[in-house]
Amino acid sequence: MPKNTFYSRLSMAMPDSWLKATGKLNVPIYRLSRGRIFGNVGTAPVLLLTSTGRRSGQKRTAPVVFLADGERYVVIGSNAGNVRTPAWSYNLQANPDAEIELRGAHKRVRARVAEGDERAELWRKVNEMYEGFDDYDAKTPRDIAVFVLEPR
Repeated sequence: MPKNTFYSRLSMAMPDSWLKATGKLNVPIYRLSRGRIFGNVGTAPVLLLTSTGRRSGQKRTAPVVFLADGERYVVIGSNAGNVRTPAWSYNLQANPDAEIELRGAHKRVRARVAEGDERAELWRKVNEMYEGFDDYDAKTPRDIAVFVLEPR
């Protein structure tokens, strides 16, 4: 199992405002480098997720750790264990049509929340790749959504 403890502890120690600022800095650098810079958190790969703001209707992009699962991608609405749910999570629930950018390639996807046995299995797989999600889950009182992004 990969050890990403440093990264999960670092992200959990960051105030929410720092985490948000880091994400905003990550997006243009990721795009300029086609994911060669900021394309991973430890051993976990990162994609850029563009969703539509549920209130503003504007496109919003966030860097998100993901698990490739066949043709679909799994992302976790952990927000590094913060009490607040990430905005992109609310956006996907309100409008599941989104776009991902992975190493410069763009793909249109439709999101859905995994539940029951599927959620448990995907949570296990994601934690095999990046065990920080278990740390985030232990830190927050809220239920963390597991999203499946399927091609459309």
